[in-house]
Amino acid sequence: MDKDEKVTRIERNRDLGRLTSVMGSIRPTFERRQRLRECLIKSGAEHLPDYELLQVILFTSNPHRDVESLVGELLDRFGSLAEVMSADAEALAAAGLSSPAIAGVKFVREVALRFIRAELHERPVVGSWDKLIEYCNAQIAYSNVEEFHILFLDRKNALIKDERQQRGTIDHTPVYTREVIKRALELGASALILVHNHPSGDPTPSPSDVSVTIDIIRVAAPLGIAVHDHLIIGRGQHASLRELGLIPAEARRVRAHLSRPGAPHSVLHNDAGVDGTE
Repeated sequence: MDKDEKVTRIERNRDLGRLTSVMGSIRPTFERRQRLRECLIKSGAEHLPDYELLQVILFTSNPHRDVESLVGELLDRFGSLAEVMSADAEALAAAGLSSPAIAGVKFVREVALRFIRAELHERPVVGSWDKLIEYCNAQIAYSNVEEFHILFLDRKNALIKDERQQRGTIDHTPVYTREVIKRALELGASALILVHNHPSGDPTPSPSDVSVTIDIIRVAAPLGIAVHDHLIIGRGQHASLRELGLIPAEARRVRAHLSRPGAPHSVLHNDAGVDGTE
């Protein structure tokens, strides 16, 4: 064997050793991902812990990325799978997610929301209270700013549409009564459920939350539009103004609660309890 052949064989062996080393590092990852896929398909997603479910979402959108360490960083940064799924695109990008991964997260979240929303379209919302709370939690519980949503219902109390009316700051958002009623009339809604979140996580209603609700009821009642409730969503908990007795049981009793004309707009706050204490 001449010198050139010996050098060629050494280089070939070195390359083969590198390839073997790379394959050896890839195989455990491939086998782990294959196990997760099989578990997801055969046993169901409910058997996967949050970190493994997030791994599936990320390696599906970016199969060449080391997602195991990334998942750990995401959960440390945001706190939970729910908060990762609810984070905005800018926050996810800052945490190291690529555009395909961000799209994958947003896709999974929207599919889940549409699945729950479809059930609310098919049956009376007021008879599916647990499902409604589940939907509201998934929609806005982990938003880092206040969002004011309205669920527009038909005469059978089935969902016509869920719309976000306003997006505010960490502790307040403006609510325009006229715009709420205008949109209800446009959609032909017979009833409304008002929903907003408290980013602090505490769903205790503030005096402003109550007064905004009363303003909307007062204007809606003469038009034959009922306001069933105003839900305040915290993190893992919620408050119903109806259940707390903070809004009238019947729309026709609203005038007894108000002596002033409605303001052009009101502001929701989450920084005070109904007694006005901070």
